Amino acid sequence: MALSFWRRWIRQPETASAATSPSKGPSAEAEALFLRGFGFATGQGQAQDYAQAAQCYGQAAEQNHALAQFNLAIMYAQGQGVLRDEAKSLLWMTRAAEAGDAGAQYNLGVQRHLACRHARVEELPEARIEALKWVSLAAGQGYRGAEGACEYVALGMTREEVAEGGRRAQAFIATLAQPLGKL
Repeated sequence: MALSFWRRWIRQPETASAATSPSKGPSAEAEALFLRGFGFATGQGQAQDYAQAAQCYGQAAEQNHALAQFNLAIMYAQGQGVLRDEAKSLLWMTRAAEAGDAGAQYNLGVQRHLACRHARVEELPEARIEALKWVSLAAGQGYRGAEGACEYVALGMTREEVAEGGRRAQAFIATLAQPLGKL
């Protein structure tokens, strides 16, 4: 598979908005594992090896490295270096989104929105609200395409649902802003 494909999905570290991402960064060990995994995934500085990349990402993800969690989720979704496993992909995507990774938040919001097609009628409002919450959080960090996704998701929602999605996004940001001892 071309390197350009992986550059689209396996992201390098980037500066995140302080308002929508946790203030405590990953440990030096987790960052080193992530970078090693990134090298294996992209073939930069070593032979490309998705299984090794997944192993390194997994170790960094267990240490709460949000970008490693996101990349591992993508690998599980694509079956790259690991067996394809939607449940594990969703688990890691959710953990990365909750840790403040904008790419994970966007992807989780899109997944939730797409799941609305198969949801029961009584589940639809909750699914739409959660979808809007996640894409709104990604948009707040300037994630490409997230603003348009917010508009698209909101098209099928009532005013009350849109307002609730906004409230949930703000509540999420407020929990990240709290000192670690008060969580």
